[in-house]
Amino acid sequence: MLDIPVLISGGGPVGLTASLLLSRHGVRSLLVERHPSTALTPKARGINARTMEVFRQCGIDTAVRDAGLQEGRLGLIVWTETLAGKEIERRVPGRATEKNMAATPVKNCLCAQDDLEPVIRRFAEAAEPATLRFNTELTSFSQRPGAVTGLLTDRTTGAETPFTARYLIAAEGAQSRVRRALAVNMTGTEKVYDSVNILFHADLTQWVEHRPAALYFVEQQDLRGTFLTINGRDRWGFLIHSVKQYGWQPKDFTPEFCAELIRKAVGVPDLAVSVLGVSPWEASAIVADQYRVGNVFLAGDAAHEMPPTGGFGLNTGVQDVHNLAWKIAAVLRSKADEKLLDSYHAERQPLGRIITQNALANALSMGRNVRQSNALPRREFLNEQGLIFGASYQSMAVVPDGTPAVAVDDPVTDYAPSARPGSRAPHVWLMRGNEKISTIDLFGPHFVLLAGRDGGAWRQAAQGIATSSPPLMAFTIGKDRDLVDVDGNWHDAYGVDADGAVLVRPDGHVAWRSRSGASNPGEVLRTALDCLFGRMPAIA
Repeated sequence: MLDIPVLISGGGPVGLTASLLLSRHGVRSLLVERHPSTALTPKARGINARTMEVFRQCGIDTAVRDAGLQEGRLGLIVWTETLAGKEIERRVPGRATEKNMAATPVKNCLCAQDDLEPVIRRFAEAAEPATLRFNTELTSFSQRPGAVTGLLTDRTTGAETPFTARYLIAAEGAQSRVRRALAVNMTGTEKVYDSVNILFHADLTQWVEHRPAALYFVEQQDLRGTFLTINGRDRWGFLIHSVKQYGWQPKDFTPEFCAELIRKAVGVPDLAVSVLGVSPWEASAIVADQYRVGNVFLAGDAAHEMPPTGGFGLNTGVQDVHNLAWKIAAVLRSKADEKLLDSYHAERQPLGRIITQNALANALSMGRNVRQSNALPRREFLNEQGLIFGASYQSMAVVPDGTPAVAVDDPVTDYAPSARPGSRAPHVWLMRGNEKISTIDLFGPHFVLLAGRDGGAWRQAAQGIATSSPPLMAFTIGKDRDLVDVDGNWHDAYGVDADGAVLVRPDGHVAWRSRSGASNPGEVLRTALDCLFGRMPAIA
């Protein structure tokens, strides 16, 4: 009988990240994946800057970037009649503008899923106290108060192993067996459109090297598709949209037929093409009504299926488990009440709905569900800075400070940095000794108190609390302090006076803020932590 604190079902990017994050919190977990190894096809490719921040906190961002497309090999989105023929339009994604890139210390990354998963797996397997088992499947489970029990099956030998876990994270993808067994309702629009992904080898260098892009859209009356950049030279994906609108069925996509379609889209009849794989699929825009059912949590595509237009699926899933891991750790250490875990649904499910709706709006604006050529996307497409960085949570895991939400013209495209409780803590450059760091680099498997240049009392209070509460680090920011505010931006960015303070959660979201000092900072800070961890009634 296996007895483990957390069982993770699913070894894709979301499950692997969950394993790595739990290890960073000192939580023992077992990940099981039914396939013998990591992904064999590219699947998702785009890693947005917020997810790269998560990977930076995990210490794997450089390895992920090294495994992906070399920086500078993308930057445009291009529409053509054929790849070798007339260009219709090109755009620079709004996410790549100087203003938007200044919101974070990292850049987004294009790393195909079959290149990404081995990187996360390598770090997850090296991290204590995690265990990973591939070719192993969760075949049955049930719940009782305080536990999930069931069977794991070795897919090679058929051997069954009973287990008991305190919690189960279902990161199994859109066809999640756990979600179906729990009978969780999915709301939204199913089967919005059908597509076929073709993975192939062909040297397209001469038609792309002068205009490096992540996506090359082909717009013809009798063929609409997208070339998906993988290595930018000879390894590509070709995504064909609205297949049924052309009278095609999945069985029609033989290697020979696929090669001819690719040649037609490139505009070179004698192009040498080697088809490596064909995957038919249907896009849905649906979200689980419940992200938590007892001791079980849904994450990633198990919780939300969305069209790939905008590249939010993988990113939303990784950020799901970033939100969840620290909460599970706090409860397992008996530092937080069990009800803290309800904040996972309260924070992530509403955001999942918004992101899914916007992915669908992107798809429909591009005519993905109809036979229509030259359908250019809405202005929000790849300009969703507000969705990426602007999430502001409301739950028991946030102590409000009575300030209004920051107003922006468009919450999808516009991001205004704010340290209002619930928001992502803003990026500000600081100096730690001779090292230039971002505030983002301070966050990880602990809470962080950031106090102003005259906030030494807050720092001292935090150091006194840290011995009995969850892991807590404290810094003062200012000239000749722990951290030097090199550009003089921190106080304004975080909305505090010289004697104010901000408490940031392990997932980088602000938990609590005091604009100025307090007569009894230790009591104030302890009360805030008690509220966050459900040890007393929440502050209204």
